Amino acid sequence: MDDDGILYRVYEKRLIKELDAYELPQHLGVIVDGNRRWAKASGITTAEGHRQGGAKITEFLTWCEELEIPLVTVWMLSTDNLRRGADELALLFEIIAETVESIAGAGYTVRLAGSVESLPEATRERVAAVQERSTPSKSLTVNVAIGYGGREEIVDAVRELVRDLGAEGRSPDEIAEAISMEGIGEHLYTRGQPDPDLIIRSSGEQRLSGFLMWQSAHSEFWFCETNWPGFRRVDLLRALRDYCQRERRFGA
Repeated sequence: MDDDGILYRVYEKRLIKELDAYELPQHLGVIVDGNRRWAKASGITTAEGHRQGGAKITEFLTWCEELEIPLVTVWMLSTDNLRRGADELALLFEIIAETVESIAGAGYTVRLAGSVESLPEATRERVAAVQERSTPSKSLTVNVAIGYGGREEIVDAVRELVRDLGAEGRSPDEIAEAISMEGIGEHLYTRGQPDPDLIIRSSGEQRLSGFLMWQSAHSEFWFCETNWPGFRRVDLLRALRDYCQRERRFGA
């Protein structure tokens, strides 16, 4: 190992030691952005950039497991991404299916967040098969957000809530009166789970783009210049250190 590698390991160990004094996030959200920019900067194809990004997700989850973070939501494909060219989408759908299989194969619990109907039938079948046959052996749960949009999630939640209330025989006025924040929360894709404590976005973009719009009301955010395939363990540790040193007020 060269001097730079030794210094990196020393710095990494120091960061881990600093985190020992703090409570880490119980739910971590991550917007994996920058695959195409990383590929262009590296002089390789967009396809290879996406494949490296998929592999990085599995690696990232091993870091979260080591740190005993119990819940991670990974945004892999947005509803806006569905407007990309047919060839790139076909590649993305293949990589998404492979990544979901890899996540489940690592022993993690996989939950889907998003509109499964927006995916091709072959991709839906592969993802469904993973969920049916997987036997989680580790404590980490991974929400895979594919075909996901924050506005769409809220609309879906309200629609489902209205249908449930209507099935009880309530009138329109009674339904309107019964709609509550708690009721909507119980119909989100992440129902039954805590809201994210920290959301990380790679690639230098400083916006959420609708990611977990409802759930992120009190989340902390950390933006990283690094494009996703180049994201390192030390970047995660820096994000966690920064999060731990903040004073969360929750509006108080």
